[in-house]
Amino acid sequence: MVKVKICGITNSDDAVSACAYGADLIGFVFIEGTPRGVDKLNVKNIIKDIDVNSSRSGVKVGLFKDENKEKVSDIAVYCGLDCVQLQGEESPEYCRELKAMVKDERGRDIEIIKAFKVKDEILSHGMYVPADYVDADYFVFDTFNPDISGGTGEIFDWEVLKREVVSLKKPFFVAGGLNPGNVQDAIKVMLPYGVDVSSGIERKKGMKDVELLKEFIQNAKIT
Repeated sequence: MVKVKICGITNSDDAVSACAYGADLIGFVFIEGTPRGVDKLNVKNIIKDIDVNSSRSGVKVGLFKDENKEKVSDIAVYCGLDCVQLQGEESPEYCRELKAMVKDERGRDIEIIKAFKVKDEILSHGMYVPADYVDADYFVFDTFNPDISGGTGEIFDWEVLKREVVSLKKPFFVAGGLNPGNVQDAIKVMLPYGVDVSSGIERKKGMKDVELLKEFIQNAKIT
């Protein structure tokens, strides 16, 4: 069954609702200047509220962009993150070094999701393509926008990714303009490991619509 990641969580109510309705991962954006940005104290308190108020807890993911490795490590340990999603131009070496630095609360290597943008092709990071990121555990593919690192609400051409699926050799998430009405089609076309949504289930930036959240998860899980 496809995994569902609810991203751009900014408050405890949305986090608890996401977990209660079956989200497998919840994402917190540690990128300054973004409308869904959060700080580590806020996230630590949200995660505590999940533990108290929800019978199930999703994988906690922190999103970073071209951030100092030591800062990423500090935030991941302080908040109790299970996974780090890298949104910028981080190199394969950066991924390898970060993974060696950070353990989760159970003493396991923290997992890494490396993000790539899709335009008329999967865009490389300079000289690096997905196959170079051997230390990443997953990829996420999102719509290219020169001004926004994520949460654009814009769909990319799914056929581009469909052509590349066989060569990826790692499980991947699909993001970019997904909502309750199109998530089933996205899954059928691209056959991802998981789907990732933020703006497509919001009533305003940073605030989820509980009914849309519930519907998105249900629709994703029945495909």
